Amino acid sequence: MTDVTRLLDAVRAGDRHAAAELLPVVYDELRKLAAARLAKEKPGQTLDATALVHEAYLRLVGPADEKRWDHRGHFFAAAAEAMRRILVDTARRKTAARRAGAREDVDPDRIAAPGEDDELLALDEALDRLAEKDPVKAELVKLRYFAGLTADQAAAVLGISPSTADRHWTYARAWLKRAVDGTP
Repeated sequence: MTDVTRLLDAVRAGDRHAAAELLPVVYDELRKLAAARLAKEKPGQTLDATALVHEAYLRLVGPADEKRWDHRGHFFAAAAEAMRRILVDTARRKTAARRAGAREDVDPDRIAAPGEDDELLALDEALDRLAEKDPVKAELVKLRYFAGLTADQAAAVLGISPSTADRHWTYARAWLKRAVDGTP
């Protein structure tokens, strides 16, 4: 059993000290994931990797103790979702502050790595629709795009083969492009 799994089990059992011990163990990996994700953003972001990791960690082990992780991969999937929510919330705040006219069209060629707030929000909405249709493919996108995992790492977290992950990734990217572009 890895240290992460042991600490997650202790957190699940209600050990508050385990939550404090967990951060140093997962910090470097979460920071790498956050840095990879923020590298896809346009320059001038108000969030840096450290701030994103800290905010995500607080959401993961904060006061809402209902969160449970079955294993290390599940924890990092939850971290990817937390980072997604933080980035989307930040984009929404920035977009609301400057909303003066119509939303610009989204460039579908950039859907795999949107850099603009409007593009991130469009991707988020499309990803929610994909999750309703196919939760596994949506989770794969979150892990690959928001957590920066490789196809093999994401496949391991989801418990699917790498070839299935590749097929799901190809399908999900095409589906999201069409959804964001507004084509049937």
